[in-house]
Amino acid sequence: MTLTHSEELLKKVEESLDTMRPYLNDDGGNVEVVEITDDMIVRVRLMGACSTCPQSFMTMKAGIEEAVRRSVPEIKGVIAINLKPE
Repeated sequence: MTLTHSEELLKKVEESLDTMRPYLNDDGGNVEVVEITDDMIVRVRLMGACSTCPQSFMTMKAGIEEAVRRSVPEIKGVIAINLKPE
């Protein structure tokens, strides 16, 4: 079975998030991909403790977004749909 471009992209994003999940899980949190937009923005939902943590904005920018963009260069950005920017 051959994966479509969208499926392959999602697989790469999930693999990059898997490198971050142990750290998120240690603090009682997690992250899930909601969608990858046509303009190559990954929309995620922070879950568990990550959804209310005061440091979640830094976790998004310095951790999650950095990991995804490093592993999947075609991704232009990562946005948490349930996180309000500071």
